[in-house]
Amino acid sequence: MALYHRLPKPAVSLEACLPAELRGPGTTITRIAAGFSNAGVHRVEADGRAYVLKVASEDTPLVDWRRAQSILRAAADAGLAPRVVHVDESRRAVVSEFVADLSFPSRYRDPGTHDQALALLGATLRQVHALPISADMAPSQPRRLLGTIWSSRPATLTLRGFVPGAVERALTEELPPAERELVLSHNDPNPTNLVFDGERILLLDWDAAAPNTPFYDLAVVSLFLRMDETTCRRLIAAHDSAPLSSLPQTFLYCRRLTGLMLGVGFLYLAHQGGHAGATVPETLAAAPPLEEFYRKMRSGTLSLSTPEGRWAFGLGLIKEAHALEP
Repeated sequence: MALYHRLPKPAVSLEACLPAELRGPGTTITRIAAGFSNAGVHRVEADGRAYVLKVASEDTPLVDWRRAQSILRAAADAGLAPRVVHVDESRRAVVSEFVADLSFPSRYRDPGTHDQALALLGATLRQVHALPISADMAPSQPRRLLGTIWSSRPATLTLRGFVPGAVERALTEELPPAERELVLSHNDPNPTNLVFDGERILLLDWDAAAPNTPFYDLAVVSLFLRMDETTCRRLIAAHDSAPLSSLPQTFLYCRRLTGLMLGVGFLYLAHQGGHAGATVPETLAAAPPLEEFYRKMRSGTLSLSTPEGRWAFGLGLIKEAHALEP
């Protein structure tokens, strides 16, 4: 869920990004509203079949784009991402099969399928973490990214109460000791990047994938799905295929770090859209919980496309990030 990248320039001919067999008068190309990615993402209909065309921004360094495509191909070959149909390096374009999403969050929330969904999620992330790491992959540095986001916030953005203190603590506290070797991490397994096809979970948007602790992906998905301590232990146990007695400190730190990083990012986006910022000191206890945001979004009373929705989502993420802290 990248927050600050520019969209690609419109000069790119979308049909030219397709393989020859998918071009023609019967082909339709429709933009997909897909979060805050730096890529233009489009649905392609051709010959009665559906595909996804993703065109990276023209200022994406070629070496980074090639590395991302190598990871995507490895993930697709392992059955962890939709099959890649066509790659056009000159246009930074990739065409993949479209996979109909049967909603993993719904399956996770359903008491009748919750246990199977949790086990599948843990096993899927274990497969992700088994993908190879090439020698030229630089490790992900989420703490540095949080520092960059925090230092680049506009002076006109008013933040009062618990948010500044929480960010400063995360940036200055001693890091927990490394508890696992680095693995190939997706780094953004939020629910919008999880596609459930009825049997498997496929992951979308591998642009941020890089070496990281395996606890990072586990912490991210646990944050967005609002897992309590017991469920987090079960998720990690499913990932490890081994029981777990307590939550690792690295997992807890990654959960706080991710919530702060994304939360502050959405507060920043809300301010960009015209939100006035905090008018009174905000406390962690009084901040609206993430579940409240989800409930209002499902009912249509709040939208992530509005400044108010982004502000509520940002505060909810930060609050949820601290839910498991003593």
